[in-house]
Amino acid sequence: AQLVTTARRGREKLHYLNAMPINAIAERWMDQYDRQRAGALADLQKALEATPMSDDFVYTTYIRTTPEQLWRALTEPAFTRQYWGGAAFESDWQAGSPILVQDSPDQPARDIEQRVLVSDPYKVLSYSWHTYQPNHAPLFGWSAEELAERRKEPRSKVTFELEPLGETVKLTVTHDGFVPGSPMMEAVSGKRDFSGGWPQILADLKTLLETGRV
Repeated sequence: AQLVTTARRGREKLHYLNAMPINAIAERWMDQYDRQRAGALADLQKALEATPMSDDFVYTTYIRTTPEQLWRALTEPAFTRQYWGGAAFESDWQAGSPILVQDSPDQPARDIEQRVLVSDPYKVLSYSWHTYQPNHAPLFGWSAEELAERRKEPRSKVTFELEPLGETVKLTVTHDGFVPGSPMMEAVSGKRDFSGGWPQILADLKTLLETGRV
């Protein structure tokens, strides 16, 4: 049922719950009222049984495309603008190179200190993630002092692994390196109300490659 995804770390083989099929069921069958009620019950359960399991985010999806086309979608500005809410990433995608971020076509590209860590075309792409930006403060409800303190957190990283499977490509996204209880982890995993996180981004990426639109 694709409810579990695996990732290899050296000699270890790690297993994670894959949220993609569960999220697809929720999107199709739960109306807005049921979703709010289920969310409230889930929040209550987490509060009563709060035991952190993992500070890694792992998500697997299957896209009807080719590794070459998926790689282009991950690296070319013309693609990223369509499923990243208008943002474009500019880089030569060589290990060590910066990744400049352009929030919209009418704004200059900014260096937010993201760097390419691994670039193996059509197979693996990994880069360091940005730290908290000034626009995050109002979203999280932080003062300037709280933002400055949060910016001391170590940077996380995101890794995309592409594996061709017949007419589809298995895409596994691993975002790790968070400190326990990191708000950044909550944001990228879609647990914050203002952000759909990686699940929303990857759903739009899949739809774009399979239908030509988001």
